[in-house]
Amino acid sequence: MSRLSDLLLQVERSDPRLAADLRAEVKALENRRPFGLNFERHVPESVDLPGRPVRRGDKVRVLPPRGTTARGDSALWLVQRVASGVASLVGADGEARQVAVADLVVVAEFRDPIFPGLVSTGKVERGGADKPFHSVINAENHHALQALLYTHAGKVDAIYIDPPYNTGAKDWKYNNDYVDGEDAYRHSKWLSFMERRLKLAKRLLNPENSVLIVTIDEKEYLRLGLLLQQTFPEATVQMISIVINPSGTSRELLSRVDEYAFFCFVGDARPAEVFDDLLTDQQADGAKLGKAGVRWEWLLRGGGSWYRDQRPNLCYPVLMNEERTRMVGVGAPLSGAEASRPTRIDGAPVVWPLRNDGRLGIWRVEARKLETLIAKGYAHVSSKPGAEQPTLRYLLGGTVAEIESGERRVVGRGPRGEVLVEQVTTSRRQRPKTVWNRPQHIAGGGGGAQLLSRLFGDRGRFQFPKSLYAVEDALRLAVADKPDAVVLDFFSGSGTTAHAVMRLNKQDGGRRQSISVTNNEVGADEQKKLREQGLRPGDPEWERWGICDHITKPRIAAAVTGRTPDGDPIKGDYKFTDEFPMADGFEENVEFFTMTYETPRAVQHGRSFEAIAPLLWLRAGARGRRIDAPTDTFDVAEAYGVLFDVDAAGLFLDALASRPDARMAYVVTDDERAFQMVCADLPEHVIPVRLYESYLTNFTIGGHD
Repeated sequence: MSRLSDLLLQVERSDPRLAADLRAEVKALENRRPFGLNFERHVPESVDLPGRPVRRGDKVRVLPPRGTTARGDSALWLVQRVASGVASLVGADGEARQVAVADLVVVAEFRDPIFPGLVSTGKVERGGADKPFHSVINAENHHALQALLYTHAGKVDAIYIDPPYNTGAKDWKYNNDYVDGEDAYRHSKWLSFMERRLKLAKRLLNPENSVLIVTIDEKEYLRLGLLLQQTFPEATVQMISIVINPSGTSRELLSRVDEYAFFCFVGDARPAEVFDDLLTDQQADGAKLGKAGVRWEWLLRGGGSWYRDQRPNLCYPVLMNEERTRMVGVGAPLSGAEASRPTRIDGAPVVWPLRNDGRLGIWRVEARKLETLIAKGYAHVSSKPGAEQPTLRYLLGGTVAEIESGERRVVGRGPRGEVLVEQVTTSRRQRPKTVWNRPQHIAGGGGGAQLLSRLFGDRGRFQFPKSLYAVEDALRLAVADKPDAVVLDFFSGSGTTAHAVMRLNKQDGGRRQSISVTNNEVGADEQKKLREQGLRPGDPEWERWGICDHITKPRIAAAVTGRTPDGDPIKGDYKFTDEFPMADGFEENVEFFTMTYETPRAVQHGRSFEAIAPLLWLRAGARGRRIDAPTDTFDVAEAYGVLFDVDAAGLFLDALASRPDARMAYVVTDDERAFQMVCADLPEHVIPVRLYESYLTNFTIGGHD
């Protein structure tokens, strides 16, 4: 290697950057394993940043004329000067040219440091002031991961990702170009792409106890398995198979029905034990599987033919209290026309077995039996107060028999009069098998494409969504025992992971937070149409069709509010572990952000506080009020405080002391002694962070590939 070192020294004198790149490649060769996964580690990626203002010192690419479908010039230029809407550029070979700023797009190379900010683009608040916010970030995911290293390093409990499968179709880009099946470096580009992100993800995961879940199909599962073992050598890695299409794919070879999910258990993490092994015939069949394995069955009989005319004696009214939260009795079966059914009996509101199509169906049990179930607490209302058509549930005969025999013990009554039981005999919890075969996991079924159609009120927005229930079951293994878990998905697509986290919270009252990262890429077919219309990335009419704005944000907002983007109540019910109307939504808070790119000088001089304010809030737990603007002295919110003037430290410390839930204090100062003096008097439970030194150091160092 001595001769090679001498040659590198010669190169360094004339081109230090090239020498550094060569040294990095030599180091990679030195570290290459004789066995295991070897691949070409490509030059660090670059990404276009449409809409980002062009500044002096930026790297830019010249865009093609509007109206053409050509990609344009791929060469990078350095901006020397910007004046009167025109940029003076210089190329790598020293060539100079001037181009209108409107015809340029800023390009970020992953080897360069970035200084990110976030701007809020909307929020949904239904969880109350006490509950933390879920976050959705519109950004290139490598840059978003760098930003999250400032806010969540070592704090993430679970990561679930569904990365591009590298099928050869136009499903992902490398350096702004789609990678097709004919690319000789297709696999190594994919591995380079994944390795960079997995290395950052590793730094975000809690090293003591966390889980990484990665789904994949047959194209890259072998390479991905090796990459995970090399990136997470200390973790326990296991692969499972999930049946997502029982009909099979139409290919010349064997008809594939499944895909794979790798689970990487970091530290002492292990899969949680649950009530369904996901393989054998133990599924809940639509019933609500509650605590201690108690199944609360839906009282309204489903199925295509179960209407009033089939069993008239089972079409009777159930009397309710005024809040419609408790059943108080039953009435006689309806004898006349459906339109003649009463809405009140003896002054009490009543509920009939009304189906989604507006016709009367039937209950699953006779009136006399239901009266007994109500009296014993074996039937209850599971929907919100005042629901027009409340959801009624009851215990199946087998569960009742277990209670009566003492196999299950009644330990009290719930707020709706329902029995609370605990398992007396051996727990039924178990660990799932490595093959999952459940109808709720079908990608095109009620948890996938059909679910999105209900949420959006139309079809065709997203071709291949993951089943909500498949993601929910996967995450349950990772965070069932962590009600305050932080869950990250940096390939969030339609937003299924955030939706699944909300489902888990509803089932056990958890306060888990999801962080979803997606870009606003427009589909390949749609791009051509938009370019022909004279549009470019960054134009509002282009961006509105991007995945984040067109799919992710409206899907998550619809899930929380229970209403489609058009404002209509979502039709249908959630199924399986718990069943309730989709129109009920979730008691959760969500905020949507878009990443910005700041200059270190503006940050250092406090001119970008509004942009980094969301990062400070995220680092403090993303709950309560956010401090969005600087003041002359200080500001203290529920979760954290910011001291803008160290001369006001005394009042700041008093204000923090009155906030027992505050966990962080940001101190804006260039004076290390002043910072240490403030730290000395902080409450023990408050973590001090110095601004803007901590931010600038994090991203100056973290920007290198």
